[in-house]
Amino acid sequence: MSEQDKNIKDLKILITEEQIQTKIKELAQKIETAYNTNEDIYVICVLKGSVMFCADLVKEFKHNVQMEFIRISSYGNETKSTNNLHAIDLTLPNLEGKNVLIVEDIIDTGLTARFLTDLFKIKHHPQKLLFVSLLNKKCARQIDIEPDYYGFEVDNKFVVGYGLDYKGYFRNLPYIGYFPL
Repeated sequence: MSEQDKNIKDLKILITEEQIQTKIKELAQKIETAYNTNEDIYVICVLKGSVMFCADLVKEFKHNVQMEFIRISSYGNETKSTNNLHAIDLTLPNLEGKNVLIVEDIIDTGLTARFLTDLFKIKHHPQKLLFVSLLNKKCARQIDIEPDYYGFEVDNKFVVGYGLDYKGYFRNLPYIGYFPL
């Protein structure tokens, strides 16, 4: 995708704002039933892409929520995963014995999901660890891993909007779109 291809007028809507919000309500209900109602949930938002999804998701929870943020990058300025993870900030409080929910924007290759799942199990020893992703791009999977919950399955399009970006642009869109080839 060249610089001239990033014009918003060329963007096609893949998932509408209404579809996203409806799915978030469904996901929140399913996730909450997986946790004991009298225990807090430590929600780990994987920045930057999942920030909008995470914020809208936790608004739907009835549980007490502690929000934490980590930063990992595997795209850089590319339109597909570079297969190199850059752990920018993994600073977290003690999560041993806690209910933990990892919130991600998209699972494609599975490298980030596997890294995070292994990291939390080995280093943090949570009581219950669940993984939710707004988007699941199974067609790009290199590692055999599936999220516990996901909103939408997408095919092999480069998607932007609702937190997902292209070189830092388009995160602010309330929907998810793609650039046709």
